[in-house]
Amino acid sequence: MHTSEFAADPHAAYREMRRQYGSMAPVEVAPGVPATLVLGYQTALRVLNDPDHFPADPRGWQDSIPADSPVKPMMEWHPNALRNSGAAHTRYRQAYVGAIDGIDLHALHAKIETIAVPLINAFCTTGSADLVSQYAFPLVFEVLNQMVGCSPELGQRVATGMAMLFDTVEAARGMEMLSTALLELIALRRAEPGDDVTSRLAHHPAGLDDTEMLSQLISFYGAGIEPQQNLIANTLLLMVTDERFGGNVLGGALSTRDALDEVLFNDPPMANFCTTYPRQPILIDNTWLPAHQPVVISLSGCNNDPAIRGGDRTGNRAHLAWSAGPHACPAKSVAYMIVQDAIDQLLDALPELDLAVPADQLAWRPGPFHRALAALPVVFPPSPPMNPL
Repeated sequence: MHTSEFAADPHAAYREMRRQYGSMAPVEVAPGVPATLVLGYQTALRVLNDPDHFPADPRGWQDSIPADSPVKPMMEWHPNALRNSGAAHTRYRQAYVGAIDGIDLHALHAKIETIAVPLINAFCTTGSADLVSQYAFPLVFEVLNQMVGCSPELGQRVATGMAMLFDTVEAARGMEMLSTALLELIALRRAEPGDDVTSRLAHHPAGLDDTEMLSQLISFYGAGIEPQQNLIANTLLLMVTDERFGGNVLGGALSTRDALDEVLFNDPPMANFCTTYPRQPILIDNTWLPAHQPVVISLSGCNNDPAIRGGDRTGNRAHLAWSAGPHACPAKSVAYMIVQDAIDQLLDALPELDLAVPADQLAWRPGPFHRALAALPVVFPPSPPMNPL
């Protein structure tokens, strides 16, 4: 799962694993780091809804892998909702949900437009662009910075560190860069609170200390930058290459939301995640899962499980892209709005997008967790800039 071959065609790998092993397959998420990959939809629901047998806390596992393993910074324990179970998970999730629920979706809608227009204006007259580096990433990044109350300078350090973490290249250095920047933000918002996620976390009744605050913010950025950037890019790829969607979306028969949900089913931006660590050996689907070894949910593999496939899926949102159970994504409404607005803004301005290269020449970034295009080069008729807001 850590190879460039896997990144290039993960769906073929899922099919072969399912053929050999059924609903659960032995994998390596990094060299020398074994795990079980869940490929069955119903099996995934069982695991995700049983935190007593499948807790998200990795502390019984993480000391068993090399300290320099590229996936350790992404998978090791932190004092946040994602990596805890029981009372600790409840406390962290209450603070996290409280901070997210304070986001004004109406104001966010206007903010996205304000951020999108200058980005589009920067390339609309040229007739070509890379929609990952010139649009999806900077848009998502700036929206998150504003939600978190982060300055552009601090935010740039956050983004660089987060990308290093997800690519599992210089993950440890990425975590250090990320942490230093966010601790500066935390100190600022404790002293000068505003209407932002960091301030609401800092002053929540849960009483989070700086280390706990840091972990919540890393989780917020981790759940925001990569998945939303990838979802924008993967959806735009579908819309410019699939005549069924391209024609229908631009013609009005199907909405951007329908295109989003097709991608969330077929090629979700977080392809393999939601890791748990059984407390003791457990038998599921005729497979013994070892204690304290990662069980990774293949959100992509499970969504494409032949047992649940079939028929027209338009409007079907029963996919696992947002996870399920006590660790289900609490920011689904916010994420949907950001991604949908980003796509609508772009297509309103440049409705005649085409890929600049054949689809089979697009490169996918390696890494066991995400489904991420390295670039999405497009061409279009040059268009005059829009009036800035």
